[in-house]
Amino acid sequence: MSARVNLQRFAWLSIAAAVLTIGLKSGAWLLTGSVGLLSDAAESVVNLVAAIVALFMLRLAAKPADEEHHFGHTKAEFFSAAVEGGMIFVAALAIIVSSVDRFLHPQPLENIGIGLLISVGASAINGGVALVLLRASRTYKSLTLKADGKHLMTDVWTSAGVVVGVLLVALTGWQRLDPIIAFAVGVNIIVAGFRLVAESTSGLLDRTLPDEENAQIVVVLLGHTTDEVMFHGLRTRTAGRHGFATFDMLVPGDWTVRRAHDLVEVVEADIRAVAPDLDLRIHLEPREDPRAYGDHPVEIPIVSPDAAHTPAPAPAE
Repeated sequence: MSARVNLQRFAWLSIAAAVLTIGLKSGAWLLTGSVGLLSDAAESVVNLVAAIVALFMLRLAAKPADEEHHFGHTKAEFFSAAVEGGMIFVAALAIIVSSVDRFLHPQPLENIGIGLLISVGASAINGGVALVLLRASRTYKSLTLKADGKHLMTDVWTSAGVVVGVLLVALTGWQRLDPIIAFAVGVNIIVAGFRLVAESTSGLLDRTLPDEENAQIVVVLLGHTTDEVMFHGLRTRTAGRHGFATFDMLVPGDWTVRRAHDLVEVVEADIRAVAPDLDLRIHLEPREDPRAYGDHPVEIPIVSPDAAHTPAPAPAE
């Protein structure tokens, strides 16, 4: 089964959960008249739209490279997260406006017990789906599934706060507590949306691989560093769930092309053993040539206190 099929199945799972929770939370709102529960239902509508966008973006990201997109379409996942973040902002503003109106014009709540029970059931569904999506996002390195999972988990905590707030309204009789809780929910959703947009924007700007993945690559390169072989100019970037890395391999100028190429193959195999989906570009250079040094102003240093290798020769005068 391909990763593409798996990812789309997760998106369909998210869509199904959103449809079900919209029905449940809307029912809870209609039974109680709580603006807090209304805000919770509104966020589920955002979940549905976001899940549909995620499905289309996952399909696009899975397309192979073509004549117009030589590196594939994997960055489509960043657009999905950005769109979801934008929709979260819209939902949050609607919630805040509703809460202010209800604060100014408080209304009594009805059927609180059954309404809260329905809301708790809907939250349990979202929580289960969120855990599945977050686990899949780590497995497939998918920002789309990560964004959707985080959003659903935010929804779970939002629902918990709403339930507590409505319960306190029933216990205290203070009707304005309901819109206050709804307002707090709106602010919390805005924070979640900002984080999603910030993360997707960072990805669109070709952010480097995570530190632990960069460290794994450096360890492999240090393992191949000898008195004759050196590496420098390591640069990495991410595009959706795919990573890219480039670096220079410096070997003696009197090596044959075959000998240098054989070592490149070994280095590539060792790196792919720790980073299977990495797209590698290795540039061979003679270590005696001064032009082989200092041409990468920004790079990941390949240095270690325990690394035993000869330093780079000084450029010829």
